Amino acid sequence: MACRERLICESVALRDGEDGVRFTVTRPGGEAPAFAVRFGGRVYAFLNRCAHVPIELDWVPGRFFDDSRRYLICATHGAMYEPRSGHCVAGPCRGARLGVVPVVEHDGAVFLMSDDER
Repeated sequence: MACRERLICESVALRDGEDGVRFTVTRPGGEAPAFAVRFGGRVYAFLNRCAHVPIELDWVPGRFFDDSRRYLICATHGAMYEPRSGHCVAGPCRGARLGVVPVVEHDGAVFLMSDDER
């Protein structure tokens, strides 16, 4: 099984603690929404699905951080997630976590890592 990369965005599109970039990933059930953000100088990506209720976190596309820019927040119920791990630290899903999406950054761009089973 080989690993391949799919371009998500240029690195400059993600600024520390600011808006993220939405993209989709292929899952066994079909396409699923995901997002990438930069925090502490590093890029992190997650499925765009709250661990409390399976709805997208951002009510304004790309807005994932709370006002302090320290946590990712679900705009619907206020669940707050640690941006490095996706672990829910406050709100109705405390202790749960966002689904991690593997990404890599190099050559001025951010790429989705996916297994090529063909």
